[in-house]
Amino acid sequence: MADRIKVLLVDDHQVVRRGLRTFLEVQDDIEVVGEAGDGAEGVDRAEELKPDVVLMDVKMPGMDGVDALRKLRELGNTTKVLIVTSFTEQRTVVPALRAGAAGYVYKDIDPDALAGAIRSVHAGHILLQPEVAGVLLSQEEANNGQGRGGSLTEREREVLGLIADGRSNREIARALVLSEKTVKTHVSNILMKLDLADRTQAALWAVRHGAAG
Repeated sequence: MADRIKVLLVDDHQVVRRGLRTFLEVQDDIEVVGEAGDGAEGVDRAEELKPDVVLMDVKMPGMDGVDALRKLRELGNTTKVLIVTSFTEQRTVVPALRAGAAGYVYKDIDPDALAGAIRSVHAGHILLQPEVAGVLLSQEEANNGQGRGGSLTEREREVLGLIADGRSNREIARALVLSEKTVKTHVSNILMKLDLADRTQAALWAVRHGAAG
């Protein structure tokens, strides 16, 4: 099927990769295209296979998940990365989100919920657990003043509100009757004006400063 979501599994435990593959392979719309046992191999495989979504462990020998994610972004690879971890500490998860992860789930997640999470990040949504969102919000409060929001146009504020709602560019375009290219331009302008790195920070800024719907 041409529209199947291509997934790469990156985890240093073979039994975890096998379990994930066994479940995901029975999903009609998901295809596991490869595996990697550490971050460095994960980067190489992501560059080679061009998956839609990477399921990335955080703690791995050698290059860990956060460094692998940073390396992918340095290479210009925009593959969606979903962190799958057994670590719940904010100091572990927050850097991954800062590095550009589309979200994170725990390894004990219900299999059907995992499939849903993959579909969600593939569609452009952001998955944030409440406790991590709270930490990021407090950091945004310290780093970004609300005054920057005054430079946004009315349309940009509409787009920002929909980003905070978890909408993908396609969904925003449909809601505002715009082209996806125009939406991408608005998103880029929003990030530039607010001095933010990615959509996750934009969504959190919107919630913190009352720009969310």
